[in-house]
Amino acid sequence: HVQLVESGGGEVQAGGSLRLSCTASGLTFATYAGAWFRQAPGKESEGLATIDSDGSEIYADSVKGRFTISTDNARNTLYLQMDNLKVEDTAMYYCAADSRPWLCYSVSAARDFGYRGQGTQVTVS
Repeated sequence: HVQLVESGGGEVQAGGSLRLSCTASGLTFATYAGAWFRQAPGKESEGLATIDSDGSEIYADSVKGRFTISTDNARNTLYLQMDNLKVEDTAMYYCAADSRPWLCYSVSAARDFGYRGQGTQVTVS
């Protein structure tokens, strides 16, 4: 049984930082690709970042240079470090995982990853 559990969301002022965590059970990020995507009310979901099992990362233009995706295989946890947050970053954030590494070649495919968490709310004011 695969489970992804996000944490770390909250409210922050513009310019601030948050780190989201996604702890996995039933799969390992040592062999699975990881991703983050978000969805704001009334908007389509947006792929933010992907990372493959070798550590190669890609980012959406909207977050490039501000967000960093990483994994800690010892903790089997996926992270999203978010710096210089903007009001437009306000959304529900989801982590995702998939065994198909080619999904990492396009950040928009983050929404198509087979496993996803329940989401954590990020509000920037």
